[in-house]
Amino acid sequence: MTEHGTAFIEVIEAHKGILYKIARLYGREADDRDDLVQEMIIQLWKSFSRYDPQYKYSTWIYRICLNVAISFYRKERSRKNISYPLTDAIIHFSGIDPVADRQEDIHQLYLFISELRELDKALMLLYLDEKSYKEIAEIMGLTETNVATKLNRIKAQLKQKFLTLHS
Repeated sequence: MTEHGTAFIEVIEAHKGILYKIARLYGREADDRDDLVQEMIIQLWKSFSRYDPQYKYSTWIYRICLNVAISFYRKERSRKNISYPLTDAIIHFSGIDPVADRQEDIHQLYLFISELRELDKALMLLYLDEKSYKEIAEIMGLTETNVATKLNRIKAQLKQKFLTLHS
């Protein structure tokens, strides 16, 4: 294997969690997620020689993978011409097991995030991955102010969904 190939594999291995998080958020079925991860890796490979070291690898990976995921999602949605309403039955046993309750809330959060528009999903993914507004702005090509405004609106929307769910 070439030095270029070895370096690429090391970068992907070190940051594979990013790919899986994005695939989980944008891929509806396991096969879709696998296809999406494969497509992200292909696009990262094609772009690897043009990587700009002024950015962190994670920033570069997020930018490419989110663009791939959004394009993939749009293609799949138009190809299948299906809307994706929430169909999972959620059973909430309040007070029985706090760990299970927390896991259920996390699961519910991801379901609510999956209903967001493509760009809003990407913003929430980066926010939940504890990226700074500056990093999110760099990855998404937005201003920090725009990131803050959009995230505040999304968080308010998600909070309202949780309040409705638990009322």
